[in-house]
This record gives sequence, C-alpha cells and structure tokens, in this order.
Amino acid sequence: MSKLKVPFVNLGIQFERFQNEIVDAFVRLSTGGQYVLGQEVLEFEKRFAKVCQTKHALGVANGTDAIAIALKTCGVGPGHEVITTPNTFIGTVGAIVMVGAKPVFVDVGEDYNLNPNLLEASINNRTKAIIPIHLTGMPADMAPIMEIAKKHKLSVVEDCAQAISATYEEKPVGSIGTIGTFSLHPLKNLHLHGDGGMITTNDTQLYEKMRLYRNHGLINRDESVFFGINSRLDNIQAAIGNIKIEYLSDITDRFVSIASLYDKGLDGIVQLPLKFINRKGVYHNYIIRVQQREKLRHYLQDKGIETKVHYPNPLHLQQASCDLGYQAGDFPLSEQQAQEILSLPIYPELDNSQVSLVIDSIKDFFC
Repeated sequence: MSKLKVPFVNLGIQFERFQNEIVDAFVRLSTGGQYVLGQEVLEFEKRFAKVCQTKHALGVANGTDAIAIALKTCGVGPGHEVITTPNTFIGTVGAIVMVGAKPVFVDVGEDYNLNPNLLEASINNRTKAIIPIHLTGMPADMAPIMEIAKKHKLSVVEDCAQAISATYEEKPVGSIGTIGTFSLHPLKNLHLHGDGGMITTNDTQLYEKMRLYRNHGLINRDESVFFGINSRLDNIQAAIGNIKIEYLSDITDRFVSIASLYDKGLDGIVQLPLKFINRKGVYHNYIIRVQQREKLRHYLQDKGIETKVHYPNPLHLQQASCDLGYQAGDFPLSEQQAQEILSLPIYPELDNSQVSLVIDSIKDFFC
C-alpha cells in the first residue's frame, strides 16, 4: 500500500491555521480559572444563533445529548415513538432510546434523507416527534415534513449534526423545526477540540427549560427546580468555537468549492450527489455511489487515497436494534445505498492537486 497522499481527514493541519489564537485563548482562560460554562459559552451561543437565524442557541456536551435534551423538552418519554431514518449515525437513535422512547424507521429517498412520501404511514397515536436528518450536509425536504408534523401535532427535532450553514428555501437548518440540534465533534465542518453540541430554537419557553435541564435543573448553585443532567459546554471549547465561527463562511465556501471540482471531474463516471433548487448543501461528506464500491475503495487505498463509508450498516440491521423487530428488506433504498456509497476526502485544507489526484484515480479505475 502506498503512503497516504490524500488522507480522509487532517485535523493537525487545520490546527496550524488557528494555532496562535487557540493557544492565546487557552492561556487566558486557564489563568482566569472559569472552565465550565462562562462568558465564552454565552458569546458562542449568541454567534451560533445568529448563524442559524434563531432566537436562541444553547451549548451542551455533545450532539447526542443535544437530541436527547430536545426530545425530553418536547415531552418525549416512555411509551412514545419517534420517527427517523435507519441510515444515520447511531447517536441519533441512541438519543431516542436515552429518553425511553421507541425508534421507528422510515426509508430514505435518493438524497439519503427521510422520504416524506413514506412518513405518514408510520404515524400513530404513540408518535410524539420526527427527527429528519440533514445527512451529508444536504437538508431534508422539510416543507412536507413540517406540514405532516403540524397536521398530527408532532414536534420536529432537526438533526443538523452534518449541516451547519446549509439552507432549505433560504432558511438555515436548525431554524425550521421545533428545535435544531448540532454536533461540534472534531470531524464536523465547524468543530471543537473534543465533543461539543449546540441546540437552537425560536421557542423561548423550550429554551429556558433546556437551559436548566443541561445543568441539573439548577436555578442557582443550591436550588434545583427539577432533576436534569450534566451536559455543559466547556468554556475553553467555546472559546475555540468563537475563533472558528468567524471563519465559518470561508470554511463552508471551501467545502462547496471542492464539491464543485468533484462534480465537474466525475460527471458521467459515478453517481454524484443530487442537487436541488431550493436546498443549499454544505458537503460535510461528499458521497458517490458505485456498484463496485469495495474494489474502488481498495484501488484508491493502493494509490494513497483514503476513503470512508457513511454508513455501511443500516441501524435496523444492527444488534442494538434487534428488539425493534425489523429485518433485511424493510428499508430497501437505505440497504441498497449502504452497499454502494463511498465518501471521498473533503475538508478545507485539501488542496486542488489532491482533489485532482482523487478524480484522476477514480477515472483510471473505470477506464
């Protein structure tokens, strides 16, 4: 195997870009001694809300907690069902189970997102919420989802973990549903130096409840109005977020630029990500579809190009879901996609020569 010429991710090189600012912030906050929550968190929340065009944003420990807190605040608990898709990261469904509810899966469309045409058939009197996932950074088709949710009086919790700055009909993700949830994990477009999450909403009452819930339900150091959890965003992590969010527009533009190079270079060679007039994706992952996925993947690895599969095992077929009663064939498009999808390297520090090497290598494979 050749030495990696195009790693799938390179966090170290991005750190070099922000190193001086991050080190200065670390020293300043370490000297000050405020490590949990604090002014940096408040400032980061304010800036994040501005990006999402929402009234409120709330920093939490990670993206999974963000979903669980959102569901809990919407009244989801034991005896309820929450609808989502089976082709997501396990944390989405894990959050549903965390609050005591039952995950119910609906198959996806060609955009890898929840198919609104299949949604209503899965709604019953136990259904409490819907979690549309903006997978790969492409927004789900939110208008029909919101219409169905309104008809059945259901909460909509957007899983925006991969989609910060993506828009649907010019509205940022995280501002469309009842609540938006984000991951700030190191592999996300906007990321911290560890786990972190954010929740967005325009509902002040829900925000105030979530703000207490993330911090043990405390209204001050010694008084709790209800039992919450410990899911606080660290002040130093928020400081890193405040540095990087200033560059979010440039970061997003570079993701889109690399995706455009892939689009142009691979057109007619492989199945490319879909585009939509009313949706602006941010390409957290750039996913192609090929029937010879494993052969192509090994060929690229031998050329020094690292790829990934997001995700190879649909959740309804995993051991964790065995009690849900699903079986192979229940969600045919999710299962087919899982056999064909391949994520190509895409991150701001990737240079155009590396992108060209990926494109040329894929062309060579099929020639």
